[in-house]
Amino acid sequence: MVCMFMIILCSNIVAAVAQDTTMATLPFKWNLENCIDYAKKNNIQINSLVLTEKTAEQELLLSKAAKLPGISASVGHSVIHSNNTNPVVGGFQTQASFSGSYSVGSLWIVYNGGYLNNVVKQNQLNIQSANLNVLQQENNITLQITQAYLNILLAKENIVYAEDLVKTSQAQLNRGQQQFNAGSIARVNVLELQSQLATDKYNLTTAQNIERQNKLALKQLLLLPSSVNFDIAVPDTLMGSALIPSLEEAQKAALSTRPEIKNGELGIKIAELDLAKAKAGYYPTATIGASLATGYSNNNTDAYLKQIDNNFYQQIGLTLSVPIFTKRAVKTNVENAKIEIAQSELSLKGTQITLSQTVEQAYINVLNAQSQYDASVEQLNSAKESFRVVTEQLNAGAANMVDYLTQKNLYVQSLQSYIQAKYNTALNIRIYEFYMGTPMKL
Repeated sequence: MVCMFMIILCSNIVAAVAQDTTMATLPFKWNLENCIDYAKKNNIQINSLVLTEKTAEQELLLSKAAKLPGISASVGHSVIHSNNTNPVVGGFQTQASFSGSYSVGSLWIVYNGGYLNNVVKQNQLNIQSANLNVLQQENNITLQITQAYLNILLAKENIVYAEDLVKTSQAQLNRGQQQFNAGSIARVNVLELQSQLATDKYNLTTAQNIERQNKLALKQLLLLPSSVNFDIAVPDTLMGSALIPSLEEAQKAALSTRPEIKNGELGIKIAELDLAKAKAGYYPTATIGASLATGYSNNNTDAYLKQIDNNFYQQIGLTLSVPIFTKRAVKTNVENAKIEIAQSELSLKGTQITLSQTVEQAYINVLNAQSQYDASVEQLNSAKESFRVVTEQLNAGAANMVDYLTQKNLYVQSLQSYIQAKYNTALNIRIYEFYMGTPMKL
């Protein structure tokens, strides 16, 4: 029991040390490239597709080996126990006999209408298709991670502005308290400033909670353990607007580079090889067979090696199998293969249409986002200046508290609209460029 306890304890220690070592290699500040690279290595769906690709590689090796001659050997021994008539004294006698046989055989398919060659070609295409599936899933996870990453950046910027508003409200409350003590403003004005400060603190807490939730969403997307300390790196600048390529250029690039399109084209080629395999059923099959065999029996008076030599024989032969009437089996296979080609062509066409529509939607999203961003910049500048003016007027006693709070709320709303528009524009620009083959980066 003591030994067993020590073994279990050592195993747990080793596992803990190994896990700590793995966790120690992870960065604390993750940039977008770190997140995408980590997801490509650890995402379950991606790794599952990688294993599917490895299975396709094994199928290719198997199909190549099928073109080689097969060799098999057999060894058999038997004991026969029987009652036989005794020709000398009459009656029955018990007799046992022992025998053995040994053989080696080989069968080689010389020609079968190109079926085996087409299987090899098809499996080669299956490997390419499996690899494209991996790339397609990597693209999907890249978009998800970028969305989650920008959500955190948006929450962080909201926190910065919320903290600034809290400081401004606190300073305004302090000034209002001094004015109240001096008899310059009424008690109700101080209460309004306290209420505004409480509202700003609540908004700050909400922004912090949103940041924590968005961080958790990204950690879950990366499949990171809960124990990992996680935060993202904030870029120095974030592009809020850019000159984007035309829709026609983007669609052309997407249709020529995206893995789902290439996979659809491979699907047609794979289906065409299925047709070639089906047509092989119309052609004869030629095989070469060869065998070596020998055997012995204790009923024979010759010695064991003498029997092995006497019974040794060799055989080689060519077999030609010609299909004459297959009860429409081959024709049905051919017609089904043609239908499969038509289905693959329709599938590719549907994928092309869907991708073109997706790129067009991404293009429209960028135009709308940039328009909203430009409008939000103007709105923010105007609201910021108005808020500055009314703040100065309030401090000078030339504006009332209602005007101040109203203008501040307008400023907060325009600020939130600006931040949302900036990150929405940045995300849509990157998605649009990503469909053209541009790597995702901030």
